[in-house]
Amino acid sequence: MRVAILHYAAPPVVGGVEITIQHHARLLAEAGHPVSVIAGQGEPFHPQVAFHLIPEAGSRHPQVLDVGEALARGEIPDAFAALRDRLTGQLRPLLAESDVCVVHNALTLHKNLCLTAALRRLADEGAARLVAWCHDLAWQDDLYTADLHPGYPWDLLRTPWPGVCYVVVSAHRRARLARLLELPESAIRVVHPGVDAAGFLKLEPATRQLVERLDLFAADPLLLLPARITRRKNIEFAVRVTAALLAHRQRATLLITGPPGPHNPANVAYLDALHRLRAEMNVVERVHFLYAHGADGAPLHVSDEMMADFYHLADVLLFPSRREGFGIPVLEAGLARLPIFAAHIPSVHETAGGLAYLFDPDGDPVEVAAAIHTHLEASPLHQLRRRVLERYTWQALVEQEVLPLLREVSEDAH
Repeated sequence: MRVAILHYAAPPVVGGVEITIQHHARLLAEAGHPVSVIAGQGEPFHPQVAFHLIPEAGSRHPQVLDVGEALARGEIPDAFAALRDRLTGQLRPLLAESDVCVVHNALTLHKNLCLTAALRRLADEGAARLVAWCHDLAWQDDLYTADLHPGYPWDLLRTPWPGVCYVVVSAHRRARLARLLELPESAIRVVHPGVDAAGFLKLEPATRQLVERLDLFAADPLLLLPARITRRKNIEFAVRVTAALLAHRQRATLLITGPPGPHNPANVAYLDALHRLRAEMNVVERVHFLYAHGADGAPLHVSDEMMADFYHLADVLLFPSRREGFGIPVLEAGLARLPIFAAHIPSVHETAGGLAYLFDPDGDPVEVAAAIHTHLEASPLHQLRRRVLERYTWQALVEQEVLPLLREVSEDAH
């Protein structure tokens, strides 16, 4: 599916629409679809995304500004038709190379009515299959209505175009656009903007690779056990908790961050026993020893920066150690606002006081799993985090909303 994306500006210009273009184009291209971006301002921003600069398609081009000033007075200057026709000629071959063209704002905003009129001509010719991505509605904005007048070309912004799929960024905006265009709300699609979770959390490159490889954003919950692999850390208890938690949450995942302890040869036997337990409990895909995920078979060294990443990625600190001199992970979890489920041992009790869920390290893992599940079920913060990760990341939105929409429009065109 060949996709064109058109707007007044593209990255590196900064703005909400430009951010949407950047992520949509990147993810569509990485999914194997040829993508081109057409804009009046901007530069190439991704090696897999073609970029076409048409200065007259922008909102700040001198000729566009001159025509816009006349239009704001209710006048249609001779330069309007000339610029419209020039844009039509520039866009026609570019849109002929696409199955669908996503147009941001130009069908409902007046920042370049020559571009709007050119697109209408191409749509009427059948030369372009358009998706109107409507962020702003000029006819419903008090800041803009004084610059709008009855008739052509201003009415292009408040009448539905035949064959065009209209998209808005929220249900509230859909209701407003439906009133403006006199369309049923069911005729307008809602596709929300998103967030770049890895970018927002400032994850290290190595952490990002692990997040993708192990699908950690899908983990629910992600349990963090920051420890070397030694018997006193009681890692088998955490494995059993994870297995029991799967009865409540099928995507429960445990991360053990450290390698086998270097000072005791028995740790190798302990690791083998943990691998066997993981297989017996049927949690091989849900329990990860991070040391085993280094490049080219080498052990992975989890840096301090990566460790901080995992604290911010995790939903729970699971700390079943039988003995600790102090228990630094409890302090780190506190800084990261991470719920703490830890063994009831003196050092943890001293550090966390009554602010952690403490359990018998030789007790029942099923009870601990149930307590974790109950805590998360009652946590609005956890529920909102899951909602964002499942529905509002750019990756999720492109996979669940954008691609199906574009396929539907492309197939209708054929």
